[in-house]
Amino acid sequence: MKRRDLLTAGAATLASSAISKTLSAARDYGPNAAPVRYPDPDIIALDPRFNKYKLGNTPILRIYSNPNTLWTEGPAWNGVGRYLLFSDIPNNVQLRWIEDDGRTTVFRNPSGNSNGNTFDFQGRQLACEHGNRRVVRYEYDGTITVLASEFEGKPFNAPNDVVVHPEDGAIWFTDPGYGSMWHYEGNKGPLHHKESVYRIDAKSGKITKLTDEIYKPNGLCFSQDYKKLYVSDTGDGKNIKVWDIDGQTKLKKGREFASMTIKKFGKPGNADGIRCDIDGNIWASAGWVGDGYDGVHIFAPDGDRIGQILLPEICSNVCFGGRKRNRLFMTASHSVYAVYTDAIGAHIS
Repeated sequence: MKRRDLLTAGAATLASSAISKTLSAARDYGPNAAPVRYPDPDIIALDPRFNKYKLGNTPILRIYSNPNTLWTEGPAWNGVGRYLLFSDIPNNVQLRWIEDDGRTTVFRNPSGNSNGNTFDFQGRQLACEHGNRRVVRYEYDGTITVLASEFEGKPFNAPNDVVVHPEDGAIWFTDPGYGSMWHYEGNKGPLHHKESVYRIDAKSGKITKLTDEIYKPNGLCFSQDYKKLYVSDTGDGKNIKVWDIDGQTKLKKGREFASMTIKKFGKPGNADGIRCDIDGNIWASAGWVGDGYDGVHIFAPDGDRIGQILLPEICSNVCFGGRKRNRLFMTASHSVYAVYTDAIGAHIS
């Protein structure tokens, strides 16, 4: 690209970003909202590499919103049931948005103040329960199997997010302790461990600490080839870290993958939930800064921020779903949003 063209493209991107900053705040997502003129102005390419994933004729939709819902988290797509499962942590419930008719129903009450959810490769739901400080699996007959409740004889802080490795079925989870900080999201109490990332062996049930080289490990995901683990840091790091996976059971070479700081906003934001697509891009929820920042940030495999999806609420978590795994679901404060992309989620949930 010639320098003149590059400058023109850069100016257009800045102008689009400035317009979208205004639109995202004022945009009406209600049932009587005016149609969105395509392309959706709140889906922004910051780099030409994002253009291949950005569809010109699709809108960001708010598929669920309720003022009594306090903090939506932990989205997980169930392909057989064609529903999106998600948590409302303070209200101690799990909710289910049903694709065929758009209804949202109570899925589980109480939920142990669950946060992160996923489905294993046998279709069973896994959940991180803040209130009970444990990771559980819901069996086909409705019973609960406790997979992890303590480490070295002491309770966990409050498990947060969870993923499953397909090769050995091991369950990996983070334990930052947010559910122990306030009664609002669990049961307030002391942290018993340094905030860490753990692995549960599928055969023996043995729990291994993988790393504590991170301030507050929050969302996590594998790379598309399962050779790397990405973890968001919502503590002092304000970044996404990455480790190489060594022999499926260990982590090595921990380093920063991407910073969540954008200097022009004057303060750092957080990535919470993160997911990877089949091309190795990382789609990260983003929040706690304001209009023009909050929503989803998309990072190329080299860590460059290449795109944004702006939302009028703080985005807490993301997952890919739908029949082709090309629909991005975004939990955000009181609501859940969805948008079709030309990216395909790398993992089942």
